[in-house]
Amino acid sequence: MSDSPLTIGIDFGGTSVRIAVVYQSHILDQAPAIATQDFQIRDELIEAMVRTVEDLRARHPRVVAIGVGMPGFVNFEKGLVYSLTNVKDWDSIPLKDILEQKIGLPVRVDNDAKCMAFAEWKCGAGRGFQDVVFIAMGTGVGGAIIANGQMVRGIGHGAGEIGQTSIDYQGRPGHYGNLGALEDYVGNGEITATAWNSYTEAGVHKTLEQCTPAALAAAAHQGDPIALARWEEIGRLMATAAMNCCWLLNPEAIVIGGGVARAGELLFKPFREHLSAQLSGPFKDHLKILPAAFGHEAGTIGAAAIAREAV
Repeated sequence: MSDSPLTIGIDFGGTSVRIAVVYQSHILDQAPAIATQDFQIRDELIEAMVRTVEDLRARHPRVVAIGVGMPGFVNFEKGLVYSLTNVKDWDSIPLKDILEQKIGLPVRVDNDAKCMAFAEWKCGAGRGFQDVVFIAMGTGVGGAIIANGQMVRGIGHGAGEIGQTSIDYQGRPGHYGNLGALEDYVGNGEITATAWNSYTEAGVHKTLEQCTPAALAAAAHQGDPIALARWEEIGRLMATAAMNCCWLLNPEAIVIGGGVARAGELLFKPFREHLSAQLSGPFKDHLKILPAAFGHEAGTIGAAAIAREAV
């Protein structure tokens, strides 16, 4: 490794920006997180990111490129950030050009879920597969598609947004006018709110903090019938969306990551059962349902890997 080039991965989140030096799938050095909401002016946040990158480069002079994962719609080819989820004043920002000019290294900018998927595909749970659907479950639901050994991007570089696909054509109105969008049922906030309603209807008093996905998983492991029923329903809803992906794409594997997926078999067992019941032989006989190999570092590792491949 002594002569191997390194890359820097930047995982930009609504809460914090994590920046690290990466070798293959290993984080060698990670800077203190930058609190996103501490910066009301976009340019000041970019300057803080640049300073952090420069500090890491000073310690690791073999860094050859930078990858950035952004939580919103991104034109990968141009490095243009169209808009961000939960972060204001990031509309049509040429982030690639800005960072390259300030830092002097090649930069690649991509959607954060695609970065996570890239990490899993190249060196995680999806390694070795040519056709993979990746689903990231967290505050929202993101995704990415690998088909015939290539990342599918689409004409506007937005392909793979499984969270915006419908599981009910008469369902809840989505942010973009779409009805029944998956993430409006199984995002962190939606899971919490639905669980709170279920407990309230059953006459059980719970705070919202006691109804988060993590709390719901803990309750289910203790045999709580309401929590168990909620995970059964979450698995069924996820399977409905994944079923559509399978009929359209016939993937070898579905990889599920993100915070909600930490529930493990509470989610995966009903997901597998409901998905299998809706598919025929050629679409399910060899289908692998896999938990993501990487945790919260997946976005950083994936962004760095995309930059490494580009150069």
